[in-house]
Amino acid sequence: MTKEKSIGFGFLPGESQHHFLALKKSKEDKVTIYERFRWQDGVAVQKIDIFSDKAKVEISLAKWEQVQETVKTEFNVRLQKKKRAAGKFLTRQTVFGELFGKELMVLIWAIEDCDPTNIPRAMQNWLGLQPEERWWLYTMTNAATGGIDDHRGWRKALRYALTENPINEPKQQSLFDYALRQEDEE
Repeated sequence: MTKEKSIGFGFLPGESQHHFLALKKSKEDKVTIYERFRWQDGVAVQKIDIFSDKAKVEISLAKWEQVQETVKTEFNVRLQKKKRAAGKFLTRQTVFGELFGKELMVLIWAIEDCDPTNIPRAMQNWLGLQPEERWWLYTMTNAATGGIDDHRGWRKALRYALTENPINEPKQQSLFDYALRQEDEE
């Protein structure tokens, strides 16, 4: 079975133009993530339109590189289940489909102002969330503090929730998973 062609991590411009673009400027050691609603076909590097593309966050390259393996693994496992091509991080720009972009934003907003030693805890807590929970967190945070310079309110709450919650406890099993296990045992 052939895998559906996508760009980056699950972006299918034929289905929706809505996507997130992580862009590293050539002379800076920061990555800016934009929410975009228009894809430029046939362009090697997407051009940012300051009037329509929304800068959501700017993060240090060191923090960006620290989360890449975890994000890549999480998203590629799900892409594989959908029979889609795996994504990879590129040096200059990386594209994320709308839902993956929303999930990524929750993690990046949580670590943008945190001590780098807390990033592994944030990633573990982020992995403990279901995609739907990440989407909800994105929606709430974006509505109140979704701009590039909004380092307050929900953005702070994400940082505390993901970087300061303990992770040494076993992941809670959902009632749905428990019910399925009980059916299998019968």
